[in-house]
Amino acid sequence: MRAAITLLLGSAALASCSQPRPRPAAEVACRAARADEARLRTDVEALATRFLPRSAAHPKNLDRAAAYVAGAFRAAGAEVEEQAYPAYRATYRNVLARFGPDTPERIVLGAHYDAAGDDPGADDDASGIAGLVEIARMLAASPPPIRVELAAYTLEEPPGFATEAMGSVVHARSLKAADVRVRLMMSLEMIGTFSDVPGSQEVPIGLSRSAFPTTGDFIAVVGRRGHAGMVSEIAAAMRYASSVPVVTLVASRDTPGVDLADHRSFWDLDYPAVMVTDTAFFRNPRYHTPEDTPDTLDYRRMAEVVEGVHCVVQAVARR
Repeated sequence: MRAAITLLLGSAALASCSQPRPRPAAEVACRAARADEARLRTDVEALATRFLPRSAAHPKNLDRAAAYVAGAFRAAGAEVEEQAYPAYRATYRNVLARFGPDTPERIVLGAHYDAAGDDPGADDDASGIAGLVEIARMLAASPPPIRVELAAYTLEEPPGFATEAMGSVVHARSLKAADVRVRLMMSLEMIGTFSDVPGSQEVPIGLSRSAFPTTGDFIAVVGRRGHAGMVSEIAAAMRYASSVPVVTLVASRDTPGVDLADHRSFWDLDYPAVMVTDTAFFRNPRYHTPEDTPDTLDYRRMAEVVEGVHCVVQAVARR
């Protein structure tokens, strides 16, 4: 096994590990569970073709997309709640799916089902929603010992982004108001684009090209300063369940790109949260364009990422 490499890069710490895979730091072996590539593709295609456009300007289409996600969660056996709220002279809704007993602490996994403008939004972020739905099926087969909440958010994209209209802001604030203790929040923000071509991965501003991978064949776990140990444990669990390389980035919040997803809403309330991402526009040239279509995603590696996230849930739920 090649040794883990950790590089301090000013405000950020970057780590990379190759296989063979270590056991999760919590020493909890993941129960065997496989994600279904065909089902992932079916859910991505539904969101990216049947409910367009999925922007704030089209609340009826968002309602249709929300109904699809709610139906998929219910079919998986989840307890489902639609969290409706007013914004921009319309009503928007988060879709929440719950598994496990109603414990004081819970784990939250989130992704957004809206898309930018008229774009299909296959990677951004139908891929994350498809991952949530598949994890719902996996949790139903092996219920967790604590409450796990899967949240399909609306209005992550502009004009909702970084405002009170953002679906994850509404959700996070509702948890805080109810005095819910969140053990971990994971935002699945684009998990379907991979490339084995050298030079396919751009390097975020402030990171050295000699230190950051320049081939887009990995998944990244992004956390904030002070949470390096948590990020390392999450990466270890993902590596245990998946052959997809995992790169971790622990950074101050002003590092470009680190808070551009729904985990930011949980950071705002001091909940422990990370982003799981294929790095979006640092890799995907189709980001926020009409070319972000289902046929461009790598469903095999996407399925492995989902298995890795499911392993994290098992490890964190049983610690």
